Amino acid sequence: MRDEEGYAARPAEELRAVDGPVDVVGHDRGAHLAIRVVSAHDVPVRSRVCDVAYGWHPDYRWHEAAALWQKSPEGERSLAAAREASFRSGLTFGDHLMSQGMNPGMAKEIDDAHDAETSEAALLLYRSATPDLHADRGQDLDRPTKAPGLVLVPTGDPMTRLTADQDMARRLGAGLTELDGLTHGWMLQDPDRVAGVLRRFWSSLPTGPDGSA
Repeated sequence: MRDEEGYAARPAEELRAVDGPVDVVGHDRGAHLAIRVVSAHDVPVRSRVCDVAYGWHPDYRWHEAAALWQKSPEGERSLAAAREASFRSGLTFGDHLMSQGMNPGMAKEIDDAHDAETSEAALLLYRSATPDLHADRGQDLDRPTKAPGLVLVPTGDPMTRLTADQDMARRLGAGLTELDGLTHGWMLQDPDRVAGVLRRFWSSLPTGPDGSA
């Protein structure tokens, strides 16, 4: 299943097969899936860290690109143009992601992997969460999750919604850490700083990331 629930079910299944507590870290759409997995599935997750928690807020509406991808044939045309940009004057996905902090090597890997099947999967995923994430699956997010959580907020990301992130952290019973000056690609921009944030969070939990005391 290439919809929101199908994508969440797969990691939930994999997590149940892991021997020992797990600390989950999710970014962007992976963060949305991490929130869904921990809130709606019985999984042996010790903690959950994510960004873009604002995407689950009742007042949030999909960003402009996502709203376009939910339309047909506009979404198909948009992603076809992104795939063909290397042969034209437009921008690829990699170009867009580099503006958000991604390094050129990883951006090229994404462009190389972006084919028609990838576009189709992206369209199905965004179209399955309509009109937005909260309306579609938000009924499970008005109470704290079983696993302790941390919401990361890169303040340099123009899409960040701090007030909504703060409200979602409260709803989920999670902590919140602002990553001052970092953008959407925070984990690539300053990995040492981010690693320090994660280690401090994990060390505050009853056991280490591997489940040991």
